[in-house]
Amino acid sequence: MSRIKDIVPAQLGFDALLSTGDTQNEARRQEREHAHLPGIMEEALPFLRTLIERHHAAMLAGNTQAVRSARNEAHALAFKLNNYKPGILATEDSPGCVLGRLTRAPDGVLPLWGQEGSFILECRATRVRIEMEGLFGIGAGSMAWLGFSAHAVDRDRPFLSQTGYRSFLGVGGGLASGHTPESFCGAIVEAYVARELKGRLREIASQYR
Repeated sequence: MSRIKDIVPAQLGFDALLSTGDTQNEARRQEREHAHLPGIMEEALPFLRTLIERHHAAMLAGNTQAVRSARNEAHALAFKLNNYKPGILATEDSPGCVLGRLTRAPDGVLPLWGQEGSFILECRATRVRIEMEGLFGIGAGSMAWLGFSAHAVDRDRPFLSQTGYRSFLGVGGGLASGHTPESFCGAIVEAYVARELKGRLREIASQYR
């Protein structure tokens, strides 16, 4: 029995050494794989702005492979800034959220593909404020097209819904070249009105005005 008692602590100590070694090896692997990426926010922001420009060009060209590469790079950047831990979008202070917020287009300025932003477009004589998702938006890792949401500007006029809000996340289909965020959102909104609303906008309910 004493022999077993002597072996168990020793074995546990050996297991701990193995675990420490595995952790160190994984850390070195992550550092090698992400060595080309900035490790501090001050350097990450200009890097991401250039990456957004690259992603925008790929979207305009309909180059799915280049789009996927840019998005993966953006997530790898946030992952490194988060000390190689998950949760890059866990809170407003998480790297993905900070990167998206600090590279956001000024309100009213048309964003690039992959850049968060807000702008106005018109649909059937009603103004729609578009909130565009960026590289860290919902579905960016799995869908070709980035999502957006539509908000009523003039709540006394008919809109896409009775609430003055409509989400367009998870738009399917492969990429098509030539679409800017503005033309894409406009086409999706028009198609929604034509098909789902049968060409007729909805009055916004009084409690949402």
